[in-house]
Amino acid sequence: MTLEEGQRVKLAADLRLTGSVVPAEDSPTPADAEGDADADADADAGILYLASGTEGTVERVHEQHRQQSEEVREYERLRSLLDAFGHQMPTESRKQLEEKVGALEPAWTAYQERTFRITVRVRFDNGFILDGAHEDVVTPV
Repeated sequence: MTLEEGQRVKLAADLRLTGSVVPAEDSPTPADAEGDADADADADAGILYLASGTEGTVERVHEQHRQQSEEVREYERLRSLLDAFGHQMPTESRKQLEEKVGALEPAWTAYQERTFRITVRVRFDNGFILDGAHEDVVTPV
């Protein structure tokens, strides 16, 4: 499923949201809360449930790119070198380079099989905003 900004979506399942509650415009630092006797009381506001089928609009789609290991970067570098200049290399040098590329191929294959993590920000019709949620939490309307 590919989500786009402006697309209408709905929650695929009931969501239970828990955690600290802070004003959206300014998150207090731990130093700000130390002198506040009511800081602990304000942190727990309860639990919020959002029902499946709640509709809203995608405001942002964020792809978190896969991290490349040293082996993956080396594979890309050597593969590029082999593709660009392999036909001009002496036979032994080309053979050594092909062996190095072959040895790194499992790391490259594993890297390619890992999926991107896509998160979304959705503004629901009821005014709630869900940010940083995995794309599977919502479905297109």
